[in-house]
Amino acid sequence: MKEKIAQKFSELFEGNPMIVRSPGRINIIGEHTDYNDGFVLPAAIDKAAYIAISLRNDDEIHLAAADLNETFSISLNDLKPVGDVSWPNFMLGAAAQFPKRSIPLKGFNAVLMSDVPIGAGLSSSAAIECATTFALNELLQTDLDRITMVKMAQKAEHEYAGVMCGIMDQFASMMGKKDHVIKLDCRNLEYEYVPFKLKGLKILLLNTNVKHSLASSEYNTRRKECEQAVAWVKEQEPQVNSLRDVTEEMLDKYVLSKDTLVDRRSRFVVQENNRLLSGCEDLRRGDLQALGKKMFATHEGLSKMYQVSCKELDYLVDFVKNSDAVIGARMMGGGFGGCTINIIREEAIETLIASIKPAYETSMNLPLSYYITSIENGTEII
Repeated sequence: MKEKIAQKFSELFEGNPMIVRSPGRINIIGEHTDYNDGFVLPAAIDKAAYIAISLRNDDEIHLAAADLNETFSISLNDLKPVGDVSWPNFMLGAAAQFPKRSIPLKGFNAVLMSDVPIGAGLSSSAAIECATTFALNELLQTDLDRITMVKMAQKAEHEYAGVMCGIMDQFASMMGKKDHVIKLDCRNLEYEYVPFKLKGLKILLLNTNVKHSLASSEYNTRRKECEQAVAWVKEQEPQVNSLRDVTEEMLDKYVLSKDTLVDRRSRFVVQENNRLLSGCEDLRRGDLQALGKKMFATHEGLSKMYQVSCKELDYLVDFVKNSDAVIGARMMGGGFGGCTINIIREEAIETLIASIKPAYETSMNLPLSYYITSIENGTEII
């Protein structure tokens, strides 16, 4: 990839570019906990966005997306989100954060390549935002720390892509560490690396190739349901500010009798935080089997209690549930489509794909695509 992007850069622009790699991400466990001030357990993966970049002597930005064979240019004075194509917004949004911090921005040339599958829930946009932010920080010699750059990349997504995402995607992309997951506290951004050694195992992502339109409206509904539970508990326990502070005993006392649906939603989040914390203990002991059981339990909760799964995701998890080769599996991401994440014995991948692909395609009348991935470092110069 390094040679390919360098060659493309030299075809389009002059000069010797810096090349930055910024990965996509997975989340092992901890879903819908982020906006409830809870914990998540993401990791950077071996699929990444690559940017070859150099500064110009004028105030123009010239961009090229090599995979799409598209180019885009804009003057620094006209810097704003663009409507007709989406990919420049991830890069422009990152660039726009520098002047907002009173850092003078210069014109630049950049070529983008990526092998992060788009639309698979692996945060391809966060990878581009982090790569651009990191590269400009180096070229402009700004000396920003990584946490600051994570926040800038998140702002790029909010302001230029119009997606009010949490912090996890950009955090995992920027801060990833090979063979480790990141236990991230979404309340205060405290984090620690937890070893994740996959001896003889791989992470297999199975893509349903479906995105149900329910996702955004249901997401907002779930947030409201969680907030309602917090409000009811807070009436009696004033120290409670989010579901992070709530116990199942509190739900029994203050929520269950009022609304069983709100209780189910909030109970899932409380249980999921607890699963994640004990899952980290499993990893420290090297007990992947115990973590795998928790992943299956998470899927059950997401499907039955939080109700953000769909028949396609449930099919894929049910298919592997009784396989000796699959240690753990669940839907990953916001829900209603996207991928399942599976921890699987490496030698069993081919056999599983040979059986699950035709079965899924026949049952769901959709193609099944898959990605085999491993855990790598976060954003870096290559």
